[in-house]
Amino acid sequence: MIEIPGLNKNATRMLTGLIMGTAAMACIIEGKLALLAMLLFILYFASKEYVKILNHKGFYPSLKMIYIAETLFAIIAYMQRFDLVAFTMTVCAIGAFMWVLFRGRQPYIANVATTVLGMIYCGLFPLHLLFLRNMECSRFQDGLGFVVMMFIAVLLTDTGCYYAGRHLGKHKLAPVISPNKTIEGSIGGALCAVAGAIVIGLYLGLEWYLALFAGLLCTAFAQIGDLSESLIKRDAGVKDSGDSLPGHGGFLDRCDSYILTIPAMYYFCKYFVFSQDILNNFLMFLKGLF
Repeated sequence: MIEIPGLNKNATRMLTGLIMGTAAMACIIEGKLALLAMLLFILYFASKEYVKILNHKGFYPSLKMIYIAETLFAIIAYMQRFDLVAFTMTVCAIGAFMWVLFRGRQPYIANVATTVLGMIYCGLFPLHLLFLRNMECSRFQDGLGFVVMMFIAVLLTDTGCYYAGRHLGKHKLAPVISPNKTIEGSIGGALCAVAGAIVIGLYLGLEWYLALFAGLLCTAFAQIGDLSESLIKRDAGVKDSGDSLPGHGGFLDRCDSYILTIPAMYYFCKYFVFSQDILNNFLMFLKGLF
């Protein structure tokens, strides 16, 4: 892992995180092409790291096919054409088979599977951020506030997990996958995330119970995303996804908590906040029971 000369590990990590966080938030606030450019920049390096990790396992997913899929997903996300996601995913999956058929090498099945996984994990999931940022309805002008809520919840999850785990952690959460994570740390991170989400939710004018659920959703998928990337790395026998970011390892290491959280937050907002048809039907169902 790269460190900045003259700074210890923690200082290097904090400085890198501050620079990345400031740049990311500026692009998120600006939206449009700035957000698109930021995502494509991150996904370019994250995809390279993903393929490199899988190479350690003896799998050879196609980086070119992953890039093509990410570009197509980025275009339809920027155009807000969610109706084209299934069509694009189908075309890209067929493309993965075609690549293995004409250019691939053993192990064929694993290479197809890891190529399609890379398209989804490094492309489709994080590019949901464009859909989330550009959502709108009569009540909310756009999705910016909910993107901020998500980022704050994930940040507080990481912070709460670290400090609660360090001072209170006794019981291992996933000892085989990530030996340093504890149940106490996980709970501490969840409490911090929920508190932060409720504060942001109140500022946005969101009902407290929806803000609470959003916080729970973000912290759950942030921790699952972290463990999922750890699972991939441990299975492949690597420690870090890369060394591009001083104090943080690679782009996947820094963004793993967001990869699953972004689509989860998007669908929550889409079906429970910006359009409350499902929520209203559920409430009507509960009233019918009592």
